[in-house]
Amino acid sequence: MTHTTGTGKYEQLLTRCERLAPVPTAVAHPCEASALAGAVDAARLGLIVPLLVGPAAEIAQTATASGIDLGGFEVIDAPHSRAAAARAVELVREGRAEVLMKGSLHTDELMGAVVSRERGLRTARRISHVFVMVVPTYHKPLIVTDGAINIAPTLEDKADICRNAIDLMHSLGVQQPKVAILAAVETVTSKMPATIDAAALCKMAERGQITGALLEGPLAFDNAISKEAAATKGIRSPVAGDADALLAPDLEAGNILAKQLSFLANADSAGLVLGARVPIILTSRADSVRSRIASCAVAVLAAHARRTKP
Repeated sequence: MTHTTGTGKYEQLLTRCERLAPVPTAVAHPCEASALAGAVDAARLGLIVPLLVGPAAEIAQTATASGIDLGGFEVIDAPHSRAAAARAVELVREGRAEVLMKGSLHTDELMGAVVSRERGLRTARRISHVFVMVVPTYHKPLIVTDGAINIAPTLEDKADICRNAIDLMHSLGVQQPKVAILAAVETVTSKMPATIDAAALCKMAERGQITGALLEGPLAFDNAISKEAAATKGIRSPVAGDADALLAPDLEAGNILAKQLSFLANADSAGLVLGARVPIILTSRADSVRSRIASCAVAVLAAHARRTKP
């Protein structure tokens, strides 16, 4: 999106990064104007040190056509998008990059290299995606997960999706994040499996299987973001109406929710993949430079947090 929310939260995010050193970032196949400009502008702002991986001639042509100065930036030649994804992942494995950034290639090409069992960036955690949303009508940044990676997550998947989001919120400075586990209703019923998963996740938090956050669910969306709606339905919870993160029941719900906030509520958004060895900046090819820079800022905070707590 190209609008400005006017909330100041986006600018606050960039301000938090000013005291941090720029992070070496492998940018896979930045062969489209917005993708290349996002990486270069993030570098100019002192967020990242980009390693531009892809067909060198095509990157140069894109820069010339878009008026982008590549002076001082390293370009690592790779013949095509899949090769660029593989080489960018190698740069992370070699320790040359602490963040991976998607350029103008398809998501499945990049993630295929990331999840490769032999040469990828897997950890014991399930990989998941977060949208970090700045919504003008909400009083603080809001995370929506998972709307891009896990199509129909199991209970165990959701536990890792939750843990990934909690770790990110800690790196963003939220010490005790509030996680609302969404469903269509706020009562537990076998007719809606998402409500049973929500109840189980809350019990897992009680038993110490998920730590570092307050969990509440199942909650319908209105109860998660509106104290008035929660009070009307008799829900008493510190999470209801004050959620930091919304855990969606499946990918379709999460994706629709995040895009509704962007296109109907004028939210700024950043996209990040978590659960791999390093943060992965995963934006849509239609995303603006502003959104890509916001994603870089979130990744920088996450990367610096990983230096102290791998």
